[in-house]
Amino acid sequence: MKVLFIASEAVPFVKTGGLGDVIGSLPKALNKEGIEARIVLPKYEDIPQILKKEMKWLKNIRVEVGWRNQFCGIEKIEYDGVIFYFIDNEYYFKRKGLYGFYDDGERYAFFCRGALEILPHVDFQPDILHCHDWQSGMVSTLLKAHYHNNSYYQKMKTVFTIHNLQYQGIFPHSILEDLLGLGDEYFTIDGVEFYQNVSFMKGALNFSDRITTVSNTYAEEIQSSFYGERLEGLLQKRKQDLYGVLNGLDYSIYNPSTDPHLFTPYNINDIEKKPENKLKLQEMLGIEIAQEKLLIAMITRLTSQKGLDLVECVIEDIVSKDLQLVILGTGEERYEQLFKRLAEKYPQKVSANICFDSKLAQQIYGASDMFLMPSLFEPCGLSQLIALRYGSLPIVRETGGLKDTVIPFNQYTEEGNGFSFANYNGHEMLHTIERAIETYKNKDLWKKLVRKAMSMDYSWKQSAQKYKKLYQSL
Repeated sequence: MKVLFIASEAVPFVKTGGLGDVIGSLPKALNKEGIEARIVLPKYEDIPQILKKEMKWLKNIRVEVGWRNQFCGIEKIEYDGVIFYFIDNEYYFKRKGLYGFYDDGERYAFFCRGALEILPHVDFQPDILHCHDWQSGMVSTLLKAHYHNNSYYQKMKTVFTIHNLQYQGIFPHSILEDLLGLGDEYFTIDGVEFYQNVSFMKGALNFSDRITTVSNTYAEEIQSSFYGERLEGLLQKRKQDLYGVLNGLDYSIYNPSTDPHLFTPYNINDIEKKPENKLKLQEMLGIEIAQEKLLIAMITRLTSQKGLDLVECVIEDIVSKDLQLVILGTGEERYEQLFKRLAEKYPQKVSANICFDSKLAQQIYGASDMFLMPSLFEPCGLSQLIALRYGSLPIVRETGGLKDTVIPFNQYTEEGNGFSFANYNGHEMLHTIERAIETYKNKDLWKKLVRKAMSMDYSWKQSAQKYKKLYQSL
């Protein structure tokens, strides 16, 4: 079986969030399951030059974008056993950054059409087109509208994965014909119309053969008004075709025994080495050097979605405890300033690193005892999976993938791999942190919990098998 992933980012070429990790890892796991998976991406300016130099030019074609006839270069590279195709057009993609441009509707209309147009030219006829998030959301719509009479495409099926329903690719009605070449028969409630605009996401939800999202709980949540982003009715209508498949983690990359960024590597059998990372991190960040001091980490986008309003509500209570807090991330100004002020006020207890630094992130995972992730919503979340892998016990709110992966500690049975709270409430979060602190004081029990966390299997293998079964059902 042949599957083509159509997405807007993938590690190691370009990444803004978890989507890039998924697209960089899942096809490798599928290949091990006997699925021939390949990937098509835009050729962005931001792709490292060292990788661009390895790309092989295949040919140039023309792609229709409404009434336009645009250049489309096709390039190819094999990386880590997976074949990637790149769609090249300097007018659309030779600029710094991936998203947030005035012409994103046109850029990704071109990408969706181009992903279909290149197929007869790359010697790869997929059985399944697996599209990811709104940037590839129009593929299934265009496939049905423009290619239904073309024998080359007629047997292709489509799967669409929602990584975050909040981002939907909504543009004015004028793009329908101007950029997509679609008539008003598609501008309906059962088509791409969304409150008098055109929605790439809605097109995908209406016209894809199967819909998946990145955890079982999120698949249920998005059928409710709170999480559904005004698409809950459509998702309820298509619930028979909606599946939750948990994201995995690439254990060849996230491995504390081989991670080159850690000060001291360690594994489940020698977790006594883990505290050495704490001492080195404390020294590097300029906070109190004390191996026994409880260290809580937050590596996150600094936005309200990540539960930072809860943290803000009880931050003085948290810092009053006998612990240290290390933050890494960027985002909304109010939260950046909050943590900067906190670090100035408590220089021995709080380290605020308002930046993106992947090496420092790994060092923090390796050094921390607990990982705080109190999200308002979290489709899957990778940070808690990395934390588990590195023996940093997560403290999470029970939502989306956090609920599906973090098993709350039970003091009577000693079951669990972390700590969780249900209601979106700062004081409930604070109470959960206090319970975790009390548990940390029992060193033998804590070591047992750390080993349990590190033994959890959230690699891609199980998820790849579920995707394989889903593909076969088509």
